[in-house]
Amino acid sequence: MAFRNGHKFQRRSSIHRTRTVSEVVQQEGKFAAALTVLYAGISAAFSDDHTAVVAIAIHDTTYLLDFSVKTIDLDGSLKAGEDRIADYVIQELQAYEYNNLCKFVGAGLPYDLMKKSPKLSSRLWLQLDIVPISIVPELDGLDIDQKERNYWDVKCVDEQADSMARKCIMHFGPSLAPLLQVGYRGFVQVDSGFAARILTLDDFEKTCGAETWQAMMKFVKSLRDKGTKIAFFSSTPQGGGVALMRHALVRLARLLKVDLTWYVPKPKPGVFRITKTIHNILQGVAKPDERITAEDKATLVNWIDDNAKRYWLSPGGPLRHPAEGGADVIMIDDPQMPGLIPMIKNLTPNRPVLYRSHIQIRSDLANTEGTPQNDVWNFLWANIKRADMFISHPIPSFVPASVPRSKVCYLPATTDWLDGLNKDLNDWDQAYYGHLYNEQCHALRITELRWPAKKYIIQVARFDPAKGIPDVIESYAEFRRLLANDSPLSEAPQLVICGNGSVDDPDGTIIYDQTMSQLETKYPHLMSSISVMRLPPNDQLLNTMISASYVVLQLSTREGFEVKVSEALHKGKPVIATNCGGIPLQVQHRKNGYLVEAGDWKGVANHLLDLWTNDELYKEMSEYAKISVSDEVGTVGNALAWFYLADMWSRGEGKTLVPGERWVSDLARDEAGFPYKEGENRLPRDFRSPMD
Repeated sequence: MAFRNGHKFQRRSSIHRTRTVSEVVQQEGKFAAALTVLYAGISAAFSDDHTAVVAIAIHDTTYLLDFSVKTIDLDGSLKAGEDRIADYVIQELQAYEYNNLCKFVGAGLPYDLMKKSPKLSSRLWLQLDIVPISIVPELDGLDIDQKERNYWDVKCVDEQADSMARKCIMHFGPSLAPLLQVGYRGFVQVDSGFAARILTLDDFEKTCGAETWQAMMKFVKSLRDKGTKIAFFSSTPQGGGVALMRHALVRLARLLKVDLTWYVPKPKPGVFRITKTIHNILQGVAKPDERITAEDKATLVNWIDDNAKRYWLSPGGPLRHPAEGGADVIMIDDPQMPGLIPMIKNLTPNRPVLYRSHIQIRSDLANTEGTPQNDVWNFLWANIKRADMFISHPIPSFVPASVPRSKVCYLPATTDWLDGLNKDLNDWDQAYYGHLYNEQCHALRITELRWPAKKYIIQVARFDPAKGIPDVIESYAEFRRLLANDSPLSEAPQLVICGNGSVDDPDGTIIYDQTMSQLETKYPHLMSSISVMRLPPNDQLLNTMISASYVVLQLSTREGFEVKVSEALHKGKPVIATNCGGIPLQVQHRKNGYLVEAGDWKGVANHLLDLWTNDELYKEMSEYAKISVSDEVGTVGNALAWFYLADMWSRGEGKTLVPGERWVSDLARDEAGFPYKEGENRLPRDFRSPMD
């Protein structure tokens, strides 16, 4: 074997560049540090249980730049539960980043190495923010003949590491995020075609209470024993809260070996403009006279019908009879997909179909004859009414009167505490993503951030007519006026308004332009303090923006649940938000933030002034925010709810289940034998305004 005596990394950053970066950071803040993007490849050769020869290859997008080889003394550590390979690799890559002023984005490693070093992948993700790409060399590349595949075994370990780095690079797109993979039939293959093995079951278990985990595992065992097949259908694989929840749920289900799949339709030009208009009408944020035409309805019906017949009802499809390989329990997300429900029920009348409503519905308007909301709701309800359950955000007013209350149960939106949006990022990685933000600002001549020299207030949301972005600007302008009068010598924070787009969100550009026009015409003197950005998909970038912020705003005028509020609280950020939708279930007024009525930008400004000028108040709210978030808004809590419903319905007991507007988590915990205890952290059940 080559390099029997090992080989150390050779590259070092130049003294001049190191000094320059250090000076820039001191002058302009941590976000000014420019780090070089690199990829790593890792492989290992084992002669016995006592030693491993570990190779690490360093690549840019074109060339091999550096490599190391070292023999690791395992000394039985694999049997004792230690992971010395992971310890070594983490230490080496972290040191390489510091010594070479670089940022590793991804690391390729052979699938077999995960068995020998079971903690390596998740530690790469959680400690160094490196996406671990697991590759089975013998199966990689269907166009490679068997002889070439077998060549893997005769490669030296340093050659294997180099190969892993090159293959890893192909999993990343222009924004340096793993490529989204949607396979045949619209089957969403999360985590770059299931190649990014970022978490373990142990990692998930640490994110929730023992009772939540044990309750979930009871239903997991039942689902596995019966071989129950669960299928979700939603409109898009990326870009919104529904997609984020489904990515996390599929990720956990695969680790648990629960047969859960997720499908999306093939996109069609013009359809997403119709579905977004439906969304806006139901929320009450569309123009008063805006309606869906008969032609629009026909387009939507034909789109769903075409996808169903071509992909999902054809032989082997998920909507076929369960005896022919179809799913046993089917979940339909949001108003884009209800057209599937009658198709499923006509084919298999007894197969359970559960409908999940993720948006705020102005039920007062939906219940009123002649309104656009009533017209849209009647169109949707004609299909939804055949579903076995109606699962809504936990706000009774979101459920129109035509829905029988016996069918209604409540489930909040959720987030994943260990995905790119929420996991803890170290200072090095935050500096990288902060610089990435400033680079994009610089390219568009938008105000850059000088954190931590200048703190900032932030709202992270899509550029949507319901997100209250004009009120964010008015609040900040009023806050600046109050601060100048109250503390004229105090330096004001900056304001950041940013968010991702989505393939089903055609309003984004319109709202962005309206935002910039408001700033240019009303507050040109504040433009140097306000940064407004539509960002490409990059979860860690949004994570950094919230993590480094001082106060988080969520000034929606209409809202479903908006789990971004809980994400900010989880990071210890006081939140000032409107008393809309599910937001008051998360914000405890004057404890972890403040609630105001929609449009009350003066109230927001006063609360900003209090938090900015009263350090003790800020500290108290920040500390309480960290401990005020319930398991119900995490992935394990979400999985508990869905696994419970799937298990009950697949066992035939769903027909006797009459939720009667109860929370799914309450039903699940009771059924599992782990009812909520007095004082256990959970969202309020009695929906009243906490401002009273």
